[in-house]
Amino acid sequence: MARPVLTEKDLSRELQDFEERFPKLDDHELFLVWFLRAYVTDEEEHAAKALTGMSGDKGLDAILVDDTASVVFAVQSKYRKKIGAKSEGRGDVISFAETAQVLAAEDGGAYKDFVSELDGSIRDRVRIARQRVRKRNYRLQLLYVTTGKCSKSLRLDAERIVRRASEASSFALVDGRKVLILLSDYLDGVAPPIPSLDLEMETGRGVQVGGIHDRYDTRTKTSSWVFSMNAAAVADLYERAGNRLFARNIRGFLGSTAINREMEITLSKEPERFWHYNNGITIVCDSSESIKRGGREFLRVSNPQVINGQQTLRTLYAKRRKGLRAGVLVRVIHVPRKLDGDDSHFEGLVSKIVAATNWQNAIRQSDLMSNDRRQVELERNLRKLGYQYLRKRETKAEARRRAAAPFRYLIKKEELAQAVAACDLDPLLVRLGKEGLFEEGNYERIFSHADPHYYLSRYWLMKQVAFSARGYPERAYAKWLVLNFVWPHLQPLVRSREGAERFRRLCEKNDSDLNPLIFACDSTFNAALSFFRSKRGKGRKAIDVSTFFQRKGLEKQFSTFWRGSKNRYRNPFRKRFGKFALKVREV
Repeated sequence: MARPVLTEKDLSRELQDFEERFPKLDDHELFLVWFLRAYVTDEEEHAAKALTGMSGDKGLDAILVDDTASVVFAVQSKYRKKIGAKSEGRGDVISFAETAQVLAAEDGGAYKDFVSELDGSIRDRVRIARQRVRKRNYRLQLLYVTTGKCSKSLRLDAERIVRRASEASSFALVDGRKVLILLSDYLDGVAPPIPSLDLEMETGRGVQVGGIHDRYDTRTKTSSWVFSMNAAAVADLYERAGNRLFARNIRGFLGSTAINREMEITLSKEPERFWHYNNGITIVCDSSESIKRGGREFLRVSNPQVINGQQTLRTLYAKRRKGLRAGVLVRVIHVPRKLDGDDSHFEGLVSKIVAATNWQNAIRQSDLMSNDRRQVELERNLRKLGYQYLRKRETKAEARRRAAAPFRYLIKKEELAQAVAACDLDPLLVRLGKEGLFEEGNYERIFSHADPHYYLSRYWLMKQVAFSARGYPERAYAKWLVLNFVWPHLQPLVRSREGAERFRRLCEKNDSDLNPLIFACDSTFNAALSFFRSKRGKGRKAIDVSTFFQRKGLEKQFSTFWRGSKNRYRNPFRKRFGKFALKVREV
């Protein structure tokens, strides 16, 4: 599917989404909270609490202390609704860069002058930030973010000023074009990014390497590097970056699969053969730099993402305490990104690399759609309602570990696809298998938008139909036909957002108020099986129940049977569903 070019309208839409949760913030503050969420922290509340409320001429719009990473982030932002419409003034950028003297320089004069006019709460935050940098050796990262533009010479001047304050201080300017790239990553679920990782080339243990092999394609402007890393160094990447390293991967950790168990055996019995047996890992990044430090050679990569080899890396991490003596093949690819909001080339190439390289643990069609922006958006929207949405294939234990907070309900994307397809399309599609629902054509119709209420109404009805079928083997085959039939009766009750929320709350409460709906489903199942017996035929030509409900156009035939004189379940259904409709309206 072709991706639209991102513009300031897309950014504005995301800020409106944040406004629902932070209604007291103005546009400038909403932009800053979004930026911190997209660039620095994965916690919205953490981002909002970082706002200082200080006037712009003091230069610090936000201070965020990351004790886990030992970094102090100081931020100034300039939000204008038109991307790239205005150049940043030299005075604003240089003045902000000089705050490095306040937070990091040995001379405390600048600090005293700075805080003298601040109120107590903000003065304390500046004091804590300086103490982290000066006494605990935290790194200081100054971030100037703007939807405007800035000259390269001004950016370089600001970097020099910050470096003079302390060697552990750095300056980054994120202009309007980079904001659109950041927005693209945010919409793809790759936020906040991993700033950089140092990949150390393998040495020692009798292994001789000839350096990093690099390749540059002048036609595609794509750079690639191939080299070998020690398995322990590879495992350390997960220690430093965590699950953010796999945001662009189409699956989560699959646990104890046959392939993963084979890797463990090789690591234990033939570690010297691991390099030959294993496909290694593939990393995409925004930029890279070959560096040497202490006689060791590294490739420093920015915004790295492991798109193939998660199972390998996670297996190595799990075995790290037992000692890792193996080598691992590493491939790094730098795919250039456009700065005009059009990230389709980058995303398209990454998707093709993912599909071409992830073959040891088999790829499913549903896996290929796990990073689709609609899936990422749906995951965010369901999270707000207390649902954990599994858009990637992974173990439930892995999903619980990855969740930032406990969730009341856990839903797989395959379940939502089944619910929508059975309600709105042809129940035969669902009987033919889950993966077909994610094929081109079907996927676009099933996941047409990201309104969580739309999906949850269908999902919860599917759950009630499944409950009604429990314990009756024949009903299992008729389940999707029954769901398809009951849905048009429920749909008028949940068409509005208010109605959908009432139905959802009833289902979440899961008490006797649901009984009329369960009994109505029972009536429909009885009618469906009566319909089957009237159509199956006799003797050797009789159709088995397991194949009968796979026939095309069955929902139309059943609708005709439902209206006919042989259906004695029509009136019980109406009475029972009518009682349930009253329950929904009373909530």
